Amino acid sequence: MNLVRFIFLALTLLLAGCGKKQVGSPPMVRPVTVAKAATRDVPIYLDEIGNCTAYETVNVQPQVTGPIVEIHFDDGQEVKKGDPLFTIDPRPYQAALDKAKATLEQDRAKAANDVATLKRDEELRQTKVIAPQELDNANAASQASQALVQADEAAVEAAQINLDYCHIKSPIDGRTSKRMVDIGNVVSPQIPLLLIQRQDPIYVETTIPETALPRVREFVNAGTLKLQASFADDPGKNRVGAFDFLDSGVQQSTGTVRLRAILENKDRLFWPGQFVNVRILLDTIKDAVLVPGEAVQVGAQGNFVFVVQEGNKAALRPVKLGQRQGNDVVISEGLTGGDTVVVTGQLALAPGAQVAIVPTAPPQGVAAKGT
Repeated sequence: MNLVRFIFLALTLLLAGCGKKQVGSPPMVRPVTVAKAATRDVPIYLDEIGNCTAYETVNVQPQVTGPIVEIHFDDGQEVKKGDPLFTIDPRPYQAALDKAKATLEQDRAKAANDVATLKRDEELRQTKVIAPQELDNANAASQASQALVQADEAAVEAAQINLDYCHIKSPIDGRTSKRMVDIGNVVSPQIPLLLIQRQDPIYVETTIPETALPRVREFVNAGTLKLQASFADDPGKNRVGAFDFLDSGVQQSTGTVRLRAILENKDRLFWPGQFVNVRILLDTIKDAVLVPGEAVQVGAQGNFVFVVQEGNKAALRPVKLGQRQGNDVVISEGLTGGDTVVVTGQLALAPGAQVAIVPTAPPQGVAAKGT
């Protein structure tokens, strides 16, 4: 009897359980952070390494021999064109000039006398008081005296130039190096005294691979090419300069072509010989679409992003990438400005998944975070 009652009770419970509706678990909501796809004008560029070179460089050398008696600048000083730098003892050259001037005056007096003699002999010849030979001699003497005066004048000019060379002046605006001689050193031509470099403006030189040459030439001819220089340890300190020079040939040893730009450098931000990061700005893309770089994922079919659609559901969107712009990347195909893309939390997502947008600190990129 007890066995029958037990079986009846078990069957009753089983039937009651089968009559209840099964309640499924709710879909899982995935937390994500998002950003709005931003639009702005961005450059098309090539990144290279370059170095700064002085706009003008002059090695100062003496033109005459003698001891240095004065130095008129400090090492590393900014000088203007015409500023005095060195004085070589001018006394021997002043004496040579004085002697040349005295010789000139002496020969001028002789030339004047020869001219007077020639004039007198011409009058005497008209009355046939003197022979023709005497007139010819007077004429030759007068011409020789005139030639001697011209030679003396050239000697005076040369002596004056040598005297002027004793006072060495800056040929350009620029910054001086450390001087290579001191007061008392006897110098002569070809001995270096000083290096002067003009730092404002300044050249920034770089090289481009020959494969990029046709593209670069296209933008050079269009007049849009510029160059931006910055520091590896401080990219925020940068400056844009105008294109100046593209070399006439490819360097066979490296397969590169030299390119140069001119940058304003009044504050001496850049220094000759300094290495810099160079961004060759070819052109500008108007109203480009940008998203944070971490929003872009790579799958079997290529690059994609997750877009948050109406109802906070995720959708997979294939995209085509352009160049990076800081922490952001250009999306050339697949998105429009204002689309909401997932920045973090993609690993747990699938198309159609429900998401919950959580706040996060804004990144350093230009794309604005949103919800």
